This record gives sequence, structure tokens and C-alpha cells, in this order.
Amino acid sequence: MEQHINKYIEDSIRQNWEGLALTDFKGVSYQYKDIARKIAKLHILFEHIGIKPGDKIALCGRNSAQWAVAMFGALTFGAIPVPILHEFKPDNIHHLVNHCEARLFFVDQAIWENLDSSHFEKLIGVLQISDYSVLMSNDSILDDARKHLNELFGRKYPERFTPDDVKYATPDRNSLAIINYTSGSMGFSKGVMVPYRAIESNIQYGIEHLTFLKPGDGMVCMLPLAHMYGLVIELIHTFVKGCHIYFLTRIPSPKVIMDAFATVRPKLIITVPLIIEKIIKTKVFPLLDKPLMKILLRMPFVDDRLLGKIKERLTITFGGNLQQLIVGGAALNKDVEKFLRRIDFPYTVGYGMTECAPLITYAPCDATKEHSCGKIVDRMMAQIDSPDPENIAGELRVKGDNVMLGYFKNPEATNAAMKDGWLLTGDLCTIDSDGFLFIRGRSKNMILGPSGQNIYPEEIEQKLNNLPYVCESLIVEENHRLVALVYPDIDNGTAQGLSFSDLEKLMQENITQLNKDLPGYSKIADLKVLHEEFEKTPKRSIKRFLYQH
Repeated sequence: MEQHINKYIEDSIRQNWEGLALTDFKGVSYQYKDIARKIAKLHILFEHIGIKPGDKIALCGRNSAQWAVAMFGALTFGAIPVPILHEFKPDNIHHLVNHCEARLFFVDQAIWENLDSSHFEKLIGVLQISDYSVLMSNDSILDDARKHLNELFGRKYPERFTPDDVKYATPDRNSLAIINYTSGSMGFSKGVMVPYRAIESNIQYGIEHLTFLKPGDGMVCMLPLAHMYGLVIELIHTFVKGCHIYFLTRIPSPKVIMDAFATVRPKLIITVPLIIEKIIKTKVFPLLDKPLMKILLRMPFVDDRLLGKIKERLTITFGGNLQQLIVGGAALNKDVEKFLRRIDFPYTVGYGMTECAPLITYAPCDATKEHSCGKIVDRMMAQIDSPDPENIAGELRVKGDNVMLGYFKNPEATNAAMKDGWLLTGDLCTIDSDGFLFIRGRSKNMILGPSGQNIYPEEIEQKLNNLPYVCESLIVEENHRLVALVYPDIDNGTAQGLSFSDLEKLMQENITQLNKDLPGYSKIADLKVLHEEFEKTPKRSIKRFLYQH
């Protein structure tokens, strides 16, 4: 039976008091009792400066132990944490901090240096994530509280601070817990209102179905904590189990990730397809393509031994202790998935979205089906808008504890996404007689960024189409890179005495200009200039599927 998420956090801290909780990889480590003290100090600070339960507290920074503490501090106080992706442009950060009506803002120093403090008049102040020092104050009470925080803590807990002092707020489980903005650029980001019940349901699912994780087990946190996938499944779920969570604190390059796996030796790895695909394609497939290997893999008995060796080597790559690899966020490359099944590697593919905090489907690695993303999770219902859901793809709709309350201050988007309590996912799916879901297409056309960011091509296209001599465009994904397909305004160019070669150069200049205004994860890597306009439907919409690989 699930309980309040703040009670889960409270119980874990009490039960794992002396255990290691959070570590910045190759940096500082904190025990659960250290986290408890830090949370207690933040609660004193919040009370002193007039933060009340239900107030919004924004966070923007790279994954780190102090980021996690700030998040836990806000959540267990009954305030509403608002994580903002650190890769957003300054204008977008300004907009989102104000849009969510934040009272306090935790931010990395490097991000703060590019922000304009005049945009934050409604904040009580801004705190640096690394040490909670005051970066900006609109009220002297904040400076006073921060300056005397240790003194205030000593006054509140004159004796020792013990597990008995850990008691957290438990607001109504149907009320708002977190606002999580989708990864769109300014004007498109939607604030998903996640209730406590959705987080609780996701955590309870992890407790009941990922039973091999025990207190003290190491966990490498690679996904952005500003996304629900990383926040709930990697951080909160493992924290309530008493695990020891490591944050990379830097760009998760393959070398950094491999180093972390070797050190931490995780039982569970949660990732997006790109990371596992890179490892398989660079470390395994070249080996399998060698002529001798191809011959040996066709020989009876020898192939089993060879594949066993490859599996062993791959397991060592992931730290040597892996019990399950969960891939989420997008479909896994079919060649990679086929290979993983051939060597009986313990992987599974799940599916979810921010609006479900995030789980919709999952199946354990020993009960998966190829190309499926699992079965509908507990406390959730699903229906497919199709006359024959097994054979004809239709839009997936879901209902249950995991589903959001709606979009913050956006009733139009909420009404478009919610019908009679059902969330319209925008994903076209089929479901087989055993209940396994298969995603056949994304009506929303979303592209998954390298670290799990949601990239919406229509937003980039809108910007690109406004640049000189662009007639129309499409943004597609090829080999995990964003490619712009552009049909230039040839008639206008000809009228101005421009050749096609001149237009090609102008299109390249447009891409260079566009990339300056895009976050790093959604920059255009390549350009293809078309001689003919895109094929259209009778409604003059581009037949997007013809240009996607």
C-alpha cells in the first residue's frame, strides 16, 4: 500500500541514518543523517523568510548532491519544487521562474552569471546551489536568516539532532507536488502539474517490482534531474530504498560514465537509448563484423560460448554487477535490441511521459517482448482509440494515479490533453492479447535529446521558417543528430538575382544564426537544401513521415 512520498523520504532517512546517501562523483559524500540536517536547515530558512506550504521554489543547475537536497528540502516542507533544465537559454529561465510564481530560486553560479537579476523582482531571493549562499536578495530577512542559519538551527535543536527530529509535511495526496516544465523553448514549455499521488504511485511501483535494490546499493544518476524520469525513478525511488546515489556533475561523456560504472558497480542502470546504443555500436558491433568472428558465430556450440564471452565483457563494461538495464524515453535501435536479446542481456524497455511522473508501461527483463515497451503499470488504465487495437494503431489514452492535474496556468492545453479524466498521450500504439504495448508512431513528432531532453521539431521549424529566403522546413533525426531539411524560396531568390548556390550559402548562414538561439541539445548538426518542395496532404500539411528515417 503506497504512502505519502514525504513519509517515504522520512522513513528512509531514519532507517538509513548512518548510510551513505548522495555523492558527487570524485567529490563530496553525504550520509543520510547529513541530508536530514541540511533539509532541517532549509526548512528553518524557509520559515524564517516567510515561505509557506504551496509556495513555489525553482531550481536550475546540473545534477549534484546539493541540487537533490534543495529538491528534497522544498518537497518535504510542503512547498512546490519547480525544476528547470539547466540547458535552457537565459530568456527561457527568466520566463519560467516568473511564470511559475517562484518565491525562491536555487541556481548554479555559472548559470546565474548569464541571467539578469532585474527579471526577478517578485522573488524573495536567489541562492547558489553549491553552498546555498545568497546571490541576490530582495528582502533583508533572507540575508539575516542565511547569516544566522547555524545559530537558528542550534536554537531549534539545542540537544543532538536525531532521527526522531525528522518529521515532514504530508499535504493531501491529490494536491500539487511538483511543476515540471517540458523541454520546449520559450512560449512552448508547458508546466506539468504533478500531484503527490503520481509520485507515490511511481515509487510504490519501483518498490514492488525492482525488489533487488537494497540499502547501500550504488546508483549512477545520469539523466537530468529536471526531468521526471531522472528525478523520480533515478533519484527519489532509489533514495527511499536507502541506496547510495552518485551524481556525475558534468556532461555524461562515455568515458565519465564508464569510469562511474566501474567505481559504483550498479545493480540497476536507467538510461536513454543513445547511451546503450553508443556502447554497443562502438565496443561490440565492430568486433562482430570481423570475418573470423562471423564464421565462428555460425558454428554450433562455439557461437554460444562466444556470445557468453561477449555478454560477460559487456556486463563488465557496466560495472560487473548489473541486474537490470532499463531503457526509456524512446525506442531502442532494432539491431541493438536484437543483439541484446541474442546474448540474453538483462535489459528492458519502458515507456512514460512527464504527464505521468513518468511511468506508463514496464515489464521486467525476464518477461519482455521484442520491440514492446512493456505492460501498463499498476494503478493505471489504458485504452487505444482504434477499432482493432491489436492490429490497427490508435492513440493511447491513460487514466489513473500517475496522471497529472493539468498544465499550470494553461487551461487550453489541459483541455486539449485531458478528456473525461483520460490523458491523450499523442502516441500511436497497438496492444497485443498479452497486454504488451507497442508504440507505432509519435503523433507529437517529439525527438529525444542526448540526455533525455524532449525536442519538439515544430518549434525549431517555426524559428527557421522566419529566416531569410526560407520557404519551408522540417527537422528530422538521423543517427542521433538533428538535420534541417530546407526548401528555399527559389522564386523570391531568382527575382533578387540569386542562384541556387547562393541560396544554399544563405541557408547555411541561417542555420548558424539559428543555432545561436537554440539550447545545446537541440542545435542543428546538418543541413540538406531541397530543390523541390515537400510532398503535401490535401490540407497542405507536409507529409512528415516521408522524410523521417
